[in-house]
Parts: sequence; structure tokens; C-alpha cells
Amino acid sequence: MAEYEFIREIFNNCSGNQMRDVFIEEIDTDDLEAALKPYLRGEKVECHKTVNDQGQTIFDVVTDGMRQRFSFTPTA
Repeated sequence: MAEYEFIREIFNNCSGNQMRDVFIEEIDTDDLEAALKPYLRGEKVECHKTVNDQGQTIFDVVTDGMRQRFSFTPTA
């Protein structure tokens, strides 16, 4: 099972507040989509996946108008 640094960013919808909530943890998984699934709740869910040159997998998600970014970075 692979180990990842998992970062969840929740972007603030208020135009006057540029702060965002950031949660960081380490997780073990062989299926990134399965690890992400609990966060994909809502009537309208949009998800875009990107893998960069360093091997980091990023999911940009909008659930019922709430924008989030989930980053999985291999630790080993």
C-alpha cells in the first residue's frame, strides 16, 4: 500500500475573504479515487484530475458550488 501526504483545501466563496481552510494528513491507499469518494457528496459534483511531473495527483472538485482541492503527494 502506498503512503501519501493528503492535503484538502476548502476555498472561501466570499470575495472579500481570500483565506481557505487547509487540512493535512498522511494516508495509506492504493486507490486515490476511493480515498477521495467520501468528500464527493452533493447533488452536483464536478471533478477534474491532474498528475504533475513530480508525481503529485491533484483533484479540483466543486460540490454544490463549494470549491475544494485535494492533493496526494507520494511520501516514499
